[in-house]
Amino acid sequence: MPPDAHEWVSFEDETHERTWMVDATFIESNWTCIFGNGCQGVLTGPTPELAQGCCSYGAHFTDEEDRQRVELAALRLTEDQWQFKAKGKKGTTKVKKNGEAVTRMVNDACIFLNRPDFHRGPGCALHVLAIDNEESYIPLKPEVCWQLPLRREDVTLANGHIVTRIAQWDRPDWGSGGSEFHWWCTEDPAAFVGATRVVDSMSEELTAIMGDAAYEKLLTMINDRARRGTPLAHPVVRRRN
Repeated sequence: MPPDAHEWVSFEDETHERTWMVDATFIESNWTCIFGNGCQGVLTGPTPELAQGCCSYGAHFTDEEDRQRVELAALRLTEDQWQFKAKGKKGTTKVKKNGEAVTRMVNDACIFLNRPDFHRGPGCALHVLAIDNEESYIPLKPEVCWQLPLRREDVTLANGHIVTRIAQWDRPDWGSGGSEFHWWCTEDPAAFVGATRVVDSMSEELTAIMGDAAYEKLLTMINDRARRGTPLAHPVVRRRN
């Protein structure tokens, strides 16, 4: 078996002209975010002391709706929740020369990233807003941020049918810069220590991506696989064991 082998599940959407293809090997794994608890960041060397996680280069927006949604959420942030609220008054996003919309950077990281010296601790200010108001962070954060390390990719076939692929983010998905990361979490055994499977721990994110019906169908398929004893362990876990 190839050392990087993954298994996939595929099914048709009952309400849309769409086929879902999901990386079963990843969502059956016990990957978990270890931000502030062993995460080395995505710079060219290990920088756990910076507590930047994957926020060092800011966030790229999927479309204008994504950007506007985050800008509106930023207006709700208080000084208690956001270290750089004063700088945010000049705007929180920008458009690069190549036309890409991104979050602005402050001190070499995303403007929304509170640093270790902030009184609320390091982490995303938009996440703090969600916690303080007991609401979901999904409508507040950039799409790429709340989905990570899940990656959704839509392909429209010649007949108009859509194939949607949900997989883990890998280095190549970041473009040429991904190869320069010193560390990436879906490659390290240190991140495969969660108490539950990704399909359970990220149920809210998967439901937001797929919709209730498609997620429930996915969960049923994954649970059936588990009962049959067929799941393939994640390559990182196989190497660890």
